Amino acid sequence: MNKLKQRWGITSNFQAIIILIVFAITGSASAWLSKPFCVWLGITKEDFGGWFTLIRLLIIFPIYQVLLVAIGTIFGQFKFFWSFEKKMLKNMGLGFLFKD
Repeated sequence: MNKLKQRWGITSNFQAIIILIVFAITGSASAWLSKPFCVWLGITKEDFGGWFTLIRLLIIFPIYQVLLVAIGTIFGQFKFFWSFEKKMLKNMGLGFLFKD
């Protein structure tokens, strides 16, 4: 736990537990929300076959990004998750979205 706290730049076990809870809720919520979103877009497994999983993952990704910051804010961890989000997107080559 200490290694994780050091890597994330946090000091309390309570904050680490809150952050892990936010990651769990966000992952579950984004996967759950992707199903009705696919239905709304008309994306079905029957129409797309093997591509359906890839398309659904591509849909989950932006939902996850938004929910991570939103749910993190609800749990009082906006600063941590906004920093985490920017770092992750920069590592993916999308750093141009943010001004330094």
